[in-house]
Amino acid sequence: MPALVLSEIYIYPIKSLGGISLTSAEVEERGLQYDRRWMLIDDSGIFLTQRKIAEMALLQVALSPEGLLVTHKSRVLAPLLVPYEANSTRSTLVTIWDDICFAFIVSPEANAWFSEALGINCRLVYMPENSIRLIDPNYAKHNEKVSFSDGYPFLIIGQESLNDLNARLTDPVPMNRFRPNFVFTGGQPYAEEQWKTFKIGNVLFYGAKPCGRCNVTTIDQDTAQAGKEPLQTLASYQSKGNKVIFGMNLIGLSTGTVAVGDPISVMETASVSASM
Repeated sequence: MPALVLSEIYIYPIKSLGGISLTSAEVEERGLQYDRRWMLIDDSGIFLTQRKIAEMALLQVALSPEGLLVTHKSRVLAPLLVPYEANSTRSTLVTIWDDICFAFIVSPEANAWFSEALGINCRLVYMPENSIRLIDPNYAKHNEKVSFSDGYPFLIIGQESLNDLNARLTDPVPMNRFRPNFVFTGGQPYAEEQWKTFKIGNVLFYGAKPCGRCNVTTIDQDTAQAGKEPLQTLASYQSKGNKVIFGMNLIGLSTGTVAVGDPISVMETASVSASM
């Protein structure tokens, strides 16, 4: 069987906006460096995602020396620069799913830019280090913290899993529909859903639970147009309980650097423990 190798790394600095492909990344407790540390909220402080505002897919984020550079894929808008270090001291409570935590409002300029880009009133917020949001205690190992991701610091998907799904679809979909942090080659389709402890390079991870999928998977990330696939096909063979699953949510058990080309070694699976 081909070796397991990390083939792609992605971060999504602003939740539900375009992702960034990296060749290496720093693994931190809350997730990869810069991953989902920013988020858009409405006037009530409730988080915004493509689930309700598909046009968020058209906002692309890039890393620059000074901060995040945000552009619109189809509209002519001056790029927005979001500094890495939050200069604001104005904080607010934000709601993300069942969690409430505090965040800094980035700037009036950022709020105005995103409100114009999306055609709704919204604000950009940043999660500082002293804002505490914990992983679901039913799955946490050591009371780990998480950023503004849906619930877990990392998500991994095997390329063979996508290949298997695409073989069932009339129109194949790209990996960006599923917003993983890590993609790997080798192994059997959906094998990652059984991983419990494994290493990417020298960094140790724990497989918390398979990832339940939503309608964001049906949104074309280049056009913001939604359809029924691949969620409809996934539901026919990848359902557990009332959830359609694809990919594995992870917790980091150590920190360090991961890079494309790193080997992946699985030490324990849900059914079998082994030393590799």
